[in-house]
Amino acid sequence: MKEFTYLVTDELGIHARPAGLLAKLAKTYPGTTVTVTKGETTVKASQLMKLMNLGVKKGNTVTVAADGPAEEEAIAALEQFFKENL
Repeated sequence: MKEFTYLVTDELGIHARPAGLLAKLAKTYPGTTVTVTKGETTVKASQLMKLMNLGVKKGNTVTVAADGPAEEEAIAALEQFFKENL
């Protein structure tokens, strides 16, 4: 399993547009589970509504993890996505 921690700097946090893009990106790695954790709550990044229900706001820290055959590729793409969008 690979993971990274990210401090959200987007004014709106993880809202509809980036959440949708993140869910779509997470689904491009079949067999690899991508999760986002805020505090004690962990959800699959591919599940849009659960991702939005985390309530991630500006200033929150999240941990993103990938576990599976494409974890190296997935974690690199996800880290880039977070830097560019959140």
